[in-house]
Amino acid sequence: MGTLNFKIIYRFLGLTAVLNGLFMFIAVPFSLYHNEDEYTGIIIAGIITVFLGLLLYFFNKPTNTNIQKKEGYLIVTLGWLILSFTGMLPYLFTETIPNVTNAFFETISGYSTTGSSILTDIESMPKGILFWRSATHWIGGMGIIVLTIAILPLLGIGGMQLFMAEAPGPSADKLHPRITDTAKRLWLIYVTLTFAEFFLLKFAGMSWFDAINHAMATVSTGGFSTKNDSLSYWNHMPTVQYIVIAFMLIAGTNFVLTYFALKGKIRKVIQSEEFKYYLFGILSVTAIIAVVILFFKDNSLVSTVAHPMVLGETESAIRHALFQVTSIITTTGFVSADFTMWSFFATGIFFALFFVGGSAGSTSGGIKIVRHIVMLKNSFLEFKKTLHPNAIIPVRYDGKAVSQTIVFNILSFFVIYMFIFVIASVILTFLGLDFISALGAAASSLGNIGPAIGSVSPVDNFAHLSQGAKWFCSFLMLIGRLELFTVLILLTPFFWRKN
Repeated sequence: MGTLNFKIIYRFLGLTAVLNGLFMFIAVPFSLYHNEDEYTGIIIAGIITVFLGLLLYFFNKPTNTNIQKKEGYLIVTLGWLILSFTGMLPYLFTETIPNVTNAFFETISGYSTTGSSILTDIESMPKGILFWRSATHWIGGMGIIVLTIAILPLLGIGGMQLFMAEAPGPSADKLHPRITDTAKRLWLIYVTLTFAEFFLLKFAGMSWFDAINHAMATVSTGGFSTKNDSLSYWNHMPTVQYIVIAFMLIAGTNFVLTYFALKGKIRKVIQSEEFKYYLFGILSVTAIIAVVILFFKDNSLVSTVAHPMVLGETESAIRHALFQVTSIITTTGFVSADFTMWSFFATGIFFALFFVGGSAGSTSGGIKIVRHIVMLKNSFLEFKKTLHPNAIIPVRYDGKAVSQTIVFNILSFFVIYMFIFVIASVILTFLGLDFISALGAAASSLGNIGPAIGSVSPVDNFAHLSQGAKWFCSFLMLIGRLELFTVLILLTPFFWRKN
């Protein structure tokens, strides 16, 4: 423990708090514009957060500014906790969410881009608070992009390992060799996508306030909406939903590929193995769900899915299927209809999608498609080796051999992920949830998805959970968002040894 450079850790945490506090002030004009009294609470929260951040920053001047792996793990994990504990202050000081447990749950759900909520009447919330709620998504989403592409690879963990210099993949196509320059380019892409969706949604018929909130929630794959009915509120406006679908697809794509696409290097995008599986998977599952909606639904589902007066029942079924499949795979969590009402078969498919995730290097959560690709290829190779035991056949990804170290890392990640899911499901039943709801809440929280099954389905929320269950789900959101190892390694005794 003595080897840890705590001054550099505190300094980074201070900078995180300062930036978080400054973001809070952006919510103030929204409150003033709508003549809301809550602006004072938001200002006080911002001042306190900035003040605490400045104290941590200026009273910790390290003599050694080098960040080792141990410091990196602590900065990443504690940074997310600092964001969450300071980010809940606007809720508490405005008394819009006066309960600390509920305020923390809503906040970490935002920063982890999960989108699970304890709010039962979103539309009654002050506009300034709703903007701040969406902003937590936006801040957390960008933080994840910088982490997965610029920081976690340096710690030797994360889904982006396949894009490290010593690993196979487009290693020669880094955005820029310096982390700071990479982060700037990523910020530029992130902001550009946000404003592009904002203008398109506004043009399609959303109010400017709804448009900016949903743009932030989509690009971050967060899922917080300004409406109680989420995107089903705009079921009569297919253009709005198609725009959101398009940006969910982009947000779930590796941001390195998005950068190449914006630079006109479309060939690099098309050649990406992960992108092919990602797109083909979404379209294939969409086709299955659309057929289920059209041919296996009962009459009560027509009102929740099909809108013949818009463009016809077939178009509506395809749109809702595509919307929900994209929303779950990218872990955005927006809802255009209650997919748990589309037959048990459809519910089973969506539950399986909880464990897929988007692309590595995107804002989406979950296991990530690249890990599934490597695991499947490794499994097939094991079958081959039973026939040819002396053969040396490496796992290949994007045409290049993947090192055994990375394969073992991915297999370990999957085993630990599923182990945590099973244990979490059991714990949630102990904390008061029925079995189906416990499975849904555990999978949704760990995968940062949002809507689940059972009593936490798309038309329900997490408000009814016990205090203990909410704190436990908050913990699952954190470890799921930070790729498991980042947080779990802090719980091991050897991390704190001096050597």
